Amino acid sequence: MKCSVFIATSADGYIATPQGDVDWLMEAAASEEPVAMGLSMEDYMQSVDCMVMGRKCMEKIASFNLTPEQWPYGDTRIIVLSQSLTQVPDGLPDTVELYSGEIPALMAQLDKEGYQHAYVDGGSVITSFLNLKLINEMVITQAPVILGDGLRLFGKIDHPIRLREVTAEAFANGFSQSRFTLQYD
Repeated sequence: MKCSVFIATSADGYIATPQGDVDWLMEAAASEEPVAMGLSMEDYMQSVDCMVMGRKCMEKIASFNLTPEQWPYGDTRIIVLSQSLTQVPDGLPDTVELYSGEIPALMAQLDKEGYQHAYVDGGSVITSFLNLKLINEMVITQAPVILGDGLRLFGKIDHPIRLREVTAEAFANGFSQSRFTLQYD
């Protein structure tokens, strides 16, 4: 089963402020003239058939109180990894479910069920998948802002990973997007 990442960072590699806020990303995007940019979230979502995210990521998304029309994941099945939650927060679609087991067992079950491409989201979850050598591709969009502190995209990685750059594009609004395939040693 293919696993990939589609995420944005600050220029200094943070995915959120120390408090978990991502408003800086929306502000950076809104402060510039609209520019067509590489692979869009909508196009990426059409390539996946399920999503695995962390609890903190899901809680942040839930805090946005999105309407069904604003929900960016369509009807994609979303599995939230959590050892502490017993139910999905109110306001999230029925496509969101909790999982508290081991990641390899989850991926084997999804593969057995016929899923082919998982979108992996959330810094801790991405790091866990990298340490299990499960991520095949990453698309990282870098915003033109330096946060100076916050939650890093990657935690401690247990082994070297070679990034094979497939494409890199810079855009007139200061954003850039890099797409990589991963090679584990």
